[in-house]
Amino acid sequence: MTFNDAGPLAGMLPGGLSEGALRGVVVLDITRVVAGPFCSMLLADLGATVIKIENPKEPDYARDFPPKLTADSGDEFSGFFAQFNRNKFGLTIDLSTDGGKELLKKLVRRADVLVENFRPGTMDKLGVGYDILRQENPRLVYTAISGYGQNGPYRRRPAYDNSAQATGGLWSMNGFPDRPPARVGTIIGDLSATLYAVIGTLAALRHAEKTGQGQMVDISQQDSVLSLTENAVVSYTVDGKVPGPLGNEHPFVKPYELYPCKDGFVFFGGYTDKFWRLSCQLFGRPELADDPEIDTMAKRFTPEVYERRVRPLLHRWFEDRTKTELEEIVGDAVPLSAIKDIAEVVADPQIAARDMVVDVEYPDFGELRMFGSPVKLTDTPTQPRGLAPKVGEHSDTILRALADLDENTITRLREEGAI
Repeated sequence: MTFNDAGPLAGMLPGGLSEGALRGVVVLDITRVVAGPFCSMLLADLGATVIKIENPKEPDYARDFPPKLTADSGDEFSGFFAQFNRNKFGLTIDLSTDGGKELLKKLVRRADVLVENFRPGTMDKLGVGYDILRQENPRLVYTAISGYGQNGPYRRRPAYDNSAQATGGLWSMNGFPDRPPARVGTIIGDLSATLYAVIGTLAALRHAEKTGQGQMVDISQQDSVLSLTENAVVSYTVDGKVPGPLGNEHPFVKPYELYPCKDGFVFFGGYTDKFWRLSCQLFGRPELADDPEIDTMAKRFTPEVYERRVRPLLHRWFEDRTKTELEEIVGDAVPLSAIKDIAEVVADPQIAARDMVVDVEYPDFGELRMFGSPVKLTDTPTQPRGLAPKVGEHSDTILRALADLDENTITRLREEGAI
């Protein structure tokens, strides 16, 4: 199989995706929970044929994560699992068996990408690590997502998202200065590693397409989190400053934070001279744009001036107005955004216009609404409405199409516990 060849499974994806920028790229997904499954899901949304491989005795335990869809029969299906595993085929292989190892090698010969998110060394211990699999397919792109990467003193440590937030520096910077540090309120260690894994995978695919040579894409959650710390590293290496929690404030830009209003909070970022002058006009105080104490951005950045003059002024502008009223006042002129909860986000007209909450009908379970794809391509649009597979749902189809196995061989492998 070559790049851009439709392949025997392309166009048969759960959910009906038949076109896409990655059509014909075959991805073996040996991952679980989020960081790995989200990576392969993004590739699937772009048109890749993604085969989710699970241990028949111990499938992805995210299948048990809430919230769950419930059928009339009482059967349940995880909405969490469905969101991160849409558009995938389902196959079971027990890699601890000889038959399972040989089967994976057969599939690797027909694949372009393999994604795994085990601790470094786990796949080697199973006898199907990168050095073994590259012998089966020299152009294989092998994407490995782990807590600390494939080398270094921490490489074998178990890790979760919080491990990356802790050791990548982000946790120490988040929260309020008079309280203990707080984790970022989502799994940013997993999600950032996912995005870098997709970038690395696509770059390696490009190289393999040109040269016929694959490579390992080594992604660390700790590395990924560190890269999200903005100016923290250079603040320390240049000025010797160790950034700590700042609450909702920016390290130096002011005004640029959360402010209370009548029915909640808004973000206001009118810190440049242009935006400040417009804000003064819109809120009925045009003369303040020429006030010699706060008429330049540099003066407004001064902490003492900001606390004494600027912050109280913004509180007076905002406190008696609702989020909607404030957004209507500034319109398209000044950066001001309502701080919305997820219920408000799901109902947001901009989210709807961008197709970022999609409806998917699961047979027997009903409708599932989940986030869509932020990648918008004009000629080969993404398809975020595919279904996630049941455990091993497409095993026979995949093994016939990609491993050239007949029914007797498939039956034998199932009896042996290899699939």
